[in-house]
Amino acid sequence: MFDYLRGRVSFLTPDRVVLDVGGVGFSLAASANTTAKVRVGDEATLYTYLAVREDSLDLFGFSDREEQSSFLMLTSVSGVGPKAALAILSALTPSALALAIVSGDEKALCAAQGVGKRLASRVLLELKDKVSNEAAISGISSAPASAPVKGVDEAAEALVALGYSASEVYAALAKVDASLPTEERVRLGLRALL
Repeated sequence: MFDYLRGRVSFLTPDRVVLDVGGVGFSLAASANTTAKVRVGDEATLYTYLAVREDSLDLFGFSDREEQSSFLMLTSVSGVGPKAALAILSALTPSALALAIVSGDEKALCAAQGVGKRLASRVLLELKDKVSNEAAISGISSAPASAPVKGVDEAAEALVALGYSASEVYAALAKVDASLPTEERVRLGLRALL
């Protein structure tokens, strides 16, 4: 129904943005990543999703298309509702989420408020093939070029094999030049992790 809304941010909380569009205030539930990117009084464009239920209409706002599609992907998992999806996207960026799914990093998903081990393992199980297939079809990784993806980046695989979580490896290798040889990236990644 609504693809996006553009207007002035009139009110902001850690989980909600009120966008004044032509004199009408739209209240959008949003992740912490989205609310961190907007400021009261500034012009903003938020991509939207309208959840229609018997007893409510809930409007969700996202700072970019990647976060919007990650939200839709998460809510396609049985047992993951809009609140849990927003909690996950508040804890992880879309690229970090893709990395956690591809590498099976249950701990990264459990970092989201209200997400337990059972729900995290269900998300990993149901989305692992979907994220991998989308990356293979598009010919690019689900994460930024500098981010490691297990099975694609040998330096990331080596660091994960040493016992570091995928989210730790992602953060460490994001600071390392991706054009360096694998051995150098592993060495610099280890230095950042220690």
